[in-house]
Amino acid sequence: MNQVISNTCMQDWSDRESTVETMIPMIGALYRKKNIVTSIYGRPIINRSVIDLLKAHRFVRHMEDKELSVLETFPIINAMMSMDLDRAHVDVGKLAVKFRNEVNGSDLEAFLNKELNDALGQNSPATKENRDVVLYGFGRIGRLLARLIIERSGGGNGLRLRAIVVRKGKGNDLEKRASLLRRDSIHGSFRGTISIDKEKNAIIANGNYIQVIYSDAPENADYEAFGIENALVIDNTGIWRDQAGLERHLQAKGVSRVLLTAPGKGDIKNIVYGINNNVIEDTDTILSAASCTTNAITPILKMIDNEYGIINGHVETIHSYTNDQNLIDNYHEGDRRGRAAALNMVITETGAASAVAKAFPEMEGLLTGNSIRVPTPNVSMAILSLNLKSDITTDGVNAFLRKMSLYSSVQKQIDWVNSSEVVSTDFVGNSHAGIVDAQATITSDKRVNLYVWYDNEFGYSHQVIRIAQQMCGVFYPTYPIVK
Repeated sequence: MNQVISNTCMQDWSDRESTVETMIPMIGALYRKKNIVTSIYGRPIINRSVIDLLKAHRFVRHMEDKELSVLETFPIINAMMSMDLDRAHVDVGKLAVKFRNEVNGSDLEAFLNKELNDALGQNSPATKENRDVVLYGFGRIGRLLARLIIERSGGGNGLRLRAIVVRKGKGNDLEKRASLLRRDSIHGSFRGTISIDKEKNAIIANGNYIQVIYSDAPENADYEAFGIENALVIDNTGIWRDQAGLERHLQAKGVSRVLLTAPGKGDIKNIVYGINNNVIEDTDTILSAASCTTNAITPILKMIDNEYGIINGHVETIHSYTNDQNLIDNYHEGDRRGRAAALNMVITETGAASAVAKAFPEMEGLLTGNSIRVPTPNVSMAILSLNLKSDITTDGVNAFLRKMSLYSSVQKQIDWVNSSEVVSTDFVGNSHAGIVDAQATITSDKRVNLYVWYDNEFGYSHQVIRIAQQMCGVFYPTYPIVK
């Protein structure tokens, strides 16, 4: 009997592997030929391995009552191959579950024509032109942004990374920049191939020719000399955060807009995508993507306020150490940050609580905040302790936030996990701004404590890319449509 069960399990696994092996070239063709970005419950499946795709299907059991089978998604992907589709994000996992639950086995072609109607041919609202992007700075966020833009360039008609701007280092600067893009101690190896053009000082990554420009001031770079026009400069140095400083980028030839990957000062609009990106106007030339923590907590605060009403609260962030701390004890102008980052928990300030109001004005004056830097290199946590206007239960708020993570306007910003075994490293590479840990939720009458994980590098970088796409008019409608 055990042998029979063993053989059955292995045969089932082999059959699923075979199905996924057939799906992979279809997923690639949809992306390269039709600009269709496919996912399964928010997990991208482009350029993924057989095991990655099987795990994405298995993941659905955490979000729905039943596991998703590759035999349910394969017919959808196969049918999409013959449809006249234009650029879009299509969650084939959600389509498959919707077809299973609502249509119950009727005509798949009719179902897809209805669900994807707006993406068919001339109906599509998607834009159809490339936009030049320049990364000013090439640190932790800059290199992740490079990876994300390059990963999305395969289908064409989107953001194109044309250059990076840095101060020249000693020795083999170009080789070292390329090596840091190729290898990452936290996020792993680059997905693809990287080479360099020493003579012209460029990096070629997956066919993207990226000019490396050395400059010590934003206004001194001449991008037009390299054929770069009307570019969006993403400043990830954090050196200039006010209007006057960031306007220096606009003095450079070939630049039309600037996006800052840090909280902006003064009257600069701080954007948390999914919350207030509707305030972005065509006339805006300088915007800020706020901070990683502000992006992590604002969508959840917005949803909680909409449903329960927030009286006041406190935000405590348990944040991984960053480059602005010292590796070993040494002088630092900031309080406590001079102590060895990898050895200590360091109490420090955070502006995230007050910064929430820049994207979500209803929170003005309602939140206090503090931060503890801890000896981990990536993935942080925000603890939201909130006093509410109405009673709340643990099961109720968890069910509500699960629904928001799946079927709401912030489904790309909020993720949800329900496991008593997860730890910080499980969230490395999560593309959402924040992940609600349902097992940690605590409620009492009108009070709730929510524990929110976030990959302060990777999740934040995805938010930056979403803003960059909107600034550049690069639009990917998402299906199935949330109503």
